Amino acid sequence: MYKVLLVDDERIILDGISQMVDWSAFRTELIGTAQNGIQAYEKIVEAAPDIVVSDIRMPGLDGLELVAKTHGTHPAVKFVLLSGYGEFEYANRAMQYGVKHYLLKPTDEVKIAEALREVTEELDRQQSRETFIRDMKRRFEKVIPHAKEQVLKEFVTNKTYGTRDLEEYRGLFPYPFDQPIRLLLCQLEGETDFEHRFAVKNIAEDVLQSTLLSTTIGDHVLILMADPQDQESFYRGLQDVRSTFSLYYKTNVTIAVSDPGPMAQARRLYRETLRCLDYRFYLDESGIITRQDALSPGSQDAEFDFDEERLILPVRSGRAEEAALALSGFIAEMKRAQLGIDMAKSYAIRQYASLIRLADPERMDEAYKRIPEIAEMESLQAIHSFLEHAVQEISRRNAERNACKYNAIVRKVIDIVEEHLGNSALSLNMVAHEMLYMNADYLGKLFKKETGEKFSNYVMRIRIQRATELMASDPDVKIFEMAERLGFGDNPQYFSQVFKKQVGCTPSEYIRKAALDWGRANA
Repeated sequence: MYKVLLVDDERIILDGISQMVDWSAFRTELIGTAQNGIQAYEKIVEAAPDIVVSDIRMPGLDGLELVAKTHGTHPAVKFVLLSGYGEFEYANRAMQYGVKHYLLKPTDEVKIAEALREVTEELDRQQSRETFIRDMKRRFEKVIPHAKEQVLKEFVTNKTYGTRDLEEYRGLFPYPFDQPIRLLLCQLEGETDFEHRFAVKNIAEDVLQSTLLSTTIGDHVLILMADPQDQESFYRGLQDVRSTFSLYYKTNVTIAVSDPGPMAQARRLYRETLRCLDYRFYLDESGIITRQDALSPGSQDAEFDFDEERLILPVRSGRAEEAALALSGFIAEMKRAQLGIDMAKSYAIRQYASLIRLADPERMDEAYKRIPEIAEMESLQAIHSFLEHAVQEISRRNAERNACKYNAIVRKVIDIVEEHLGNSALSLNMVAHEMLYMNADYLGKLFKKETGEKFSNYVMRIRIQRATELMASDPDVKIFEMAERLGFGDNPQYFSQVFKKQVGCTPSEYIRKAALDWGRANA
């Protein structure tokens, strides 16, 4: 129940409003009355009402002054102001304090009831917002450690994140992101689980004092840290991390170290550490690897931006030639970047896995069983041929399936037109939004592609065709009746104009000709 205080300097008005309003019906409770602004403010301080219904003109402290004073100490209180005729200009000054409700005196139960209903609904919405904000703050405090990990993960893996996003995160994470940072990407050797990755994170945070954020990405542990001033101590610390982990868990860990760089380039630095890990094969199975260690001839400036959707989109749509070009581009990019063997196979497997998710369900199990074949292939050309076969096969099947699906949609549209031909509101938007739940622009393009004409032209042609059939079967039919039956509403003149444009004569001329033909046929 919301508490209400009633204020007016006329006792008869106070008593009248107090008795004629069913306060409980509006989830309110009248907690008291006051005959001037001074008394009213004292009761506001004492009882903290939710709503104050007050006259504007009162001795001592008038209604507007009461609003201003209350706003300064109890801003949540809602006011309903009672004013005499001609006082509205005066009352409008209260708008700066959020007053929205004014009632012209003399008022009645209905007007007061409506004002109470609006104010209580406003208070309900306000309470709902406040409850939502409190819940969100409570939840945020619980998830903030996980949020920090997710932010780091998104920032280095999501190519849509940039400098603007970094500026927003400064308030969330009070870290000195203006200084250069480094990324460490740790890969554990052998069979490991979450406990091992969690241990690496903890050990690194204890040993490396400049650690800022850390998270896990797949089987890797990613650590973001401020670039240390003492490089020699830094690399000794990395060795301590490796030796401590190996001591407790009897397994090795490889740490790829990025060059120093600004936080805004974290995604590039992350790709750099991935390339470092790829070159483990050429160094040893575990250790500390930097970009200088991993460089190979021609690869210093190479980057590889994996975008599986570039191939998936044309395959899903059944555009085989475009898909073949996208696949060739994918292979060419890997060649240009001179990726390591494992990384090249990893990207190929990811691309193949995304492709076979577009295949027929009954073929997916068989396709998944072929994934190990990619790992055994000895050349990028062999991988290209393998993927090319999958691209051609899945593109062909999707093209066939899409053609059937499009034909089915257009047939459904034609059936709807036939059923609703007499509805003057029949339109592409109506069919798309209210019946097929599709995008109207897309449906219009699909309809024209399959039928060769626009939806509106098709509907008008069918309506005129039905009109000629009616006239031929019943020469006595009235033009206004046909217009109404065929979706022209009560506009026979428009019907006649469209008919003449398409048939070459007016409906009356066509009816006379149809009557003559009918007479000759029955003579």
